[in-house]
Amino acid sequence: MQKLNIAGGEPFLYPKLLNQLLRYCKEELQLESISIVSNGSKIRETWMQHNSQWLDILAISCDSFSPETNVKIGRGEDGKNVDRLFQIAESCRRYGVKFKLNTVVNSHNWDEDMTTQVERLAPFRWKVFQCLIVAGENDNAERKRDANKFLVSNEQWQTFYDRHKHLKCFVPEDNHSMASSYLLLDEYMRFMDKGEGMITTSDSILEVGVKAAMDQVKWDKVSFMERGGIYDWAKENSCGGGEKKELAW
Repeated sequence: MQKLNIAGGEPFLYPKLLNQLLRYCKEELQLESISIVSNGSKIRETWMQHNSQWLDILAISCDSFSPETNVKIGRGEDGKNVDRLFQIAESCRRYGVKFKLNTVVNSHNWDEDMTTQVERLAPFRWKVFQCLIVAGENDNAERKRDANKFLVSNEQWQTFYDRHKHLKCFVPEDNHSMASSYLLLDEYMRFMDKGEGMITTSDSILEVGVKAAMDQVKWDKVSFMERGGIYDWAKENSCGGGEKKELAW
């Protein structure tokens, strides 16, 4: 393994466990790159000061730069999440962590022009996803989340794409690109298959090993490569891009 991405839920709900995980993965496993995906609401300057040495990439989810739109989507009820976003971006620059931006294109933001704000934030990657239905997870009102009201048409997705494709940091992923191109582990260390139909899981890698568990799910390596799954994912003074044979330190 070369890179680990820690997502949620919200990883910063458990800062002490998160700290331990980062340190273990860097010092014991010597991973090339560790990234975290967060909504930014729980990130504090003191955390960055004490833990940035083990973190390569911090990705913050931001679906709109309009407080009103964020409330409609269900983010940033206090209206300050955009302010926090710029503070976190500056903190990343201060502590040498690569800043990344994640956006889900949905029915409330597809016609928004985010060019000016993204240029100000200057993320090294801006991952832009088309809102995706996953059977068994967010496909109807009986689930914890119902994403049907957030879906966009292919034409709406294309409108957002065309408006922002000139930005160098822009990395788009439509529904086709996302299907089966991610290796996801749940809290029981089971691979999750979200490709087609209902979500299925493998046996735990702690019980059967990685190879046997991977054989139980579908992972589209071609789609992984086509969507830019390999990139310069390590900060300076670390091993970057998954190509170096030796650890820089």
